[in-house]
Amino acid sequence: MRTVYEIDGMTCQGCVGRVREALSHVEGVQTVEVDLQDKSATIVSDSSVPVVALKAALHHYEIEPKTSTSGTAAEHEADTSSWRQYQPLILTVLFILGVSALTQYPYVPSFDGGLWMRHCMAGFFIVFSFFKLLDLPGFADSYAMYDVIAERWKGWGYLYPFLELSLGILYLIGIGTSWAHVGTLLLLGVGTLGVVRSNLQRQKIKCACLGTVFDLPMSTVTIVENLIMMLMASWMLLA
Repeated sequence: MRTVYEIDGMTCQGCVGRVREALSHVEGVQTVEVDLQDKSATIVSDSSVPVVALKAALHHYEIEPKTSTSGTAAEHEADTSSWRQYQPLILTVLFILGVSALTQYPYVPSFDGGLWMRHCMAGFFIVFSFFKLLDLPGFADSYAMYDVIAERWKGWGYLYPFLELSLGILYLIGIGTSWAHVGTLLLLGVGTLGVVRSNLQRQKIKCACLGTVFDLPMSTVTIVENLIMMLMASWMLLA
C-alpha cells in the first residue's frame, strides 16, 4: 500500500531527514519518501499504518493522510515520477559534456581526448560543488543519510563540496593533476560505498549529488555516474 500524507512544519532539509528517520521506524512502514516542496511524505507499507502511530512518531510536525493507492498502478506512478526527477541531472551532465567539447575548438581538426576528459572532470566537480554550496547545511543533512563517513561525522558533509571544488580547480588549470586523479578515486570511491549500500537495502532516500536544489532519487544512476568519473581518472592517471 502506498499512502501520501501532508506534513506541516517542515522548513529545511534537516526537517526532511528527521521526518524520514522518525517515520521509517514506525512498525509496518517499508519505505518513506519526503518532499519538502510539496510538504508531503509517501509511505509504502504491507497494510494500512494507523495515523495515530505516525503522529506519535512525529513530535514537532503535523501529519494527515492525502491519498492511498496500491499495486501496479502505484509502482508505475512512482517509476514515472522518478524518471522525471532525473531530468536536472541529465541536463547538467549533457551541458558539461557539451561545453568541454567546445573547448576543443581551437584544436580543430585534431581532438585531444585527454584534455577533453580533464575539462569534463573540472566541469563535473565545479558545477556539482556549486549546487551543494547553495545550501551547505541541507546538503550535509542529506549526505549524512547514506554516506559511510558523513553518517559518523557530519562535518564531512560540510567539507565534501570544498574538496570537490578544489579537485575541479586542479583539473581546470592543469596543475597537480596526478594528485587530482588520486583524490578523485579516493573521494568518489568512498562515496560510492554508501550509495551501493543504500541501493542494496532499497532505501528510498534523496541523492545529494546536486545538493538540495533538485529532488533526485537515489538509484544505480548515481553509481554509474561515480564509476564513469573514476574510470576517467584512472585512465588519465595511467596514461
